[in-house]
Amino acid sequence: MITDIKENKMTLNTIIFQTPVLTSNTLIEIKNLSVFYGKSCAIKNVSFNIKEKVITALIGPSGCGKSTLLRCLNRMNDLIENVRITGTISIGGQDIYAKEVDVIELRKKVGMVFQKSNPFPKSIYDNVAYGLRIRGVNNKSTLNEVVEESLRAAALWDEVKDRLHANAMGLSGGQQQRLCIARAIAIKPEIILMDEPASALDPIATARVEELILSLKENYTIVIVTHNMQQAARISDYTAFFYLGELVEYDTTKKIFLNPKEKRTEDYVTGRFG
Repeated sequence: MITDIKENKMTLNTIIFQTPVLTSNTLIEIKNLSVFYGKSCAIKNVSFNIKEKVITALIGPSGCGKSTLLRCLNRMNDLIENVRITGTISIGGQDIYAKEVDVIELRKKVGMVFQKSNPFPKSIYDNVAYGLRIRGVNNKSTLNEVVEESLRAAALWDEVKDRLHANAMGLSGGQQQRLCIARAIAIKPEIILMDEPASALDPIATARVEELILSLKENYTIVIVTHNMQQAARISDYTAFFYLGELVEYDTTKKIFLNPKEKRTEDYVTGRFG
């Protein structure tokens, strides 16, 4: 754990921070969001906007509400009993909790990659084609095109092109996670949510996934939960720091790490707690 602020800032200064496009349009608007599991409040009156085609990192200690907020963005919390959500989340101006919203269509627009890679026990090809097939796409040439395009986008094509019909469970952990990313982007979402996508990977595999995430922001809006401070500093454009269900501070990643406004933010990113 790093306890010296000056020492940590020198370390962070060696990281090349992303330069966000400050004129990017807002894609996701979160207003007065609160989330309750029974009587317990996991998210407390949170409001902030997420810009399109940038990487936004959600950081904070375990149990602070990061993953809860992430799951709100594609309504995965709907699957949990005794959840109550107040406030609004709008994507492209549409309130995603409005009664007329089709949750299945929402999840096509907002893909998700989980902490633990979860390929289906099918071939590599069938994993990527799965989302298209359940949408009724069965044309072989279309499937072939999308599978190759998605695997190339996930920086996996060259590694698997000669064994597309092998079981995906035979891939390494890092390859499985990139396959899950390929599966997510095959259906052309606008947004990709990532819940600690590299936490179970070795450093080399983590670096490959981070490179992939950086390349994807050209076409996708990415929101990532991470406990790895250096990872957040390396790949994100904006960072939101949460503590005990509250949004403490939200700004460009460089400001959050090198010149935070809040003492709690500084204490967290310098390793004084968490």
